[in-house]
Amino acid sequence: MSAERPEPASAEPPRVARSELTAQPDVSRAQLRRRALILLGVILVVVAVVTLVPGLASLRSRFAHADAAWLAGGAALKVLSGAGYVAVFRAVFCARMSWRVSSEIGFSELGANALFPTGGAGGLALGAWALHRSGMSDERIARRSVAFFLLTSVPNVAGVIILGLGLAAGLFPGRVSLALTLIPALVAAAAVVATIVAGRWAERAQRRTHERRGPDSRLARALGALGSGVRESLVLLRHPTPALILGLIGYLGFDIAILWATFHAFGASPPVAILCLAYLIGELGGLIPVPGGIGGVELGLVGTLVLYHVSITEATAAVLAYRALALLVPAILGLGAFVLLRRSLARERVAISGCDPDGQIEVIGRGVVRLG
Repeated sequence: MSAERPEPASAEPPRVARSELTAQPDVSRAQLRRRALILLGVILVVVAVVTLVPGLASLRSRFAHADAAWLAGGAALKVLSGAGYVAVFRAVFCARMSWRVSSEIGFSELGANALFPTGGAGGLALGAWALHRSGMSDERIARRSVAFFLLTSVPNVAGVIILGLGLAAGLFPGRVSLALTLIPALVAAAAVVATIVAGRWAERAQRRTHERRGPDSRLARALGALGSGVRESLVLLRHPTPALILGLIGYLGFDIAILWATFHAFGASPPVAILCLAYLIGELGGLIPVPGGIGGVELGLVGTLVLYHVSITEATAAVLAYRALALLVPAILGLGAFVLLRRSLARERVAISGCDPDGQIEVIGRGVVRLG
């Protein structure tokens, strides 16, 4: 990809307003370190509660006899899950981006998601800022962000449908009522239909809003991103690359395997189908806007596992260990990735290797450069 000479000073290039999505996030290395220490403090508080509070003797016994090898394996599985995330990120946003930069952005996003509230400067804002600095247009970032979210949700939804129907039909081992198998499967199937319908409605609504309020209105841009994002996710699903398929499977599959490993670390092994379905439903607790989903995910997972007839002591021990690994490993890797990412974006050769052929970026010492 080559960069043309900058336009003369008298010919001012068209300005594209920077959206809130691609504004530089309020994230610094010091702030990330503080958040990591807060996260570590929360984990230590949980450990203290389990250790000191009366009535938790059985839980303490579980932790005292935990198999360290299984827990170490869980940490390795989290790294592999992160690699799956990076593969999906690269396949959706720019297959020409180097794996090194893709990994720096992807692991930085995972670290931000573990450290910041989902409603604040989380992984999405950090990744969008990095992509903008790399020369990608705001419109493409918004569109592909919607597609990325939908694509990473596909294995979850498909898993609920397959496992729910399979358990209901007796194809998978596990004793669960029909209400806990058919209803989640039907809800997941309805969500697929609703998403497709919403995308088509958004495209029609965007055209009407465009005529009434103009193309630069916030509502028109949001509707356009939703509609085109749904459409692009369907195109990518119809013509998937091996990296996209393997990334989607690995990102979810290895993360579920962490929970499977932590159960084995405490000497328990619920049926795999039950564990997977409980994971897919229980993880919805992460939608609560708190740092790393702390509290919501734990309650969601333990509650769902107990609902599916898993011992509450086994479920609590496994889930707490799973969540410690799921938060600490991305936080540690994310801190390092963020430092490397800032260095990469400061180098001109990375900045002018953007993936949007119509984009233009500012290069220190050269001014505005169009991407050829």
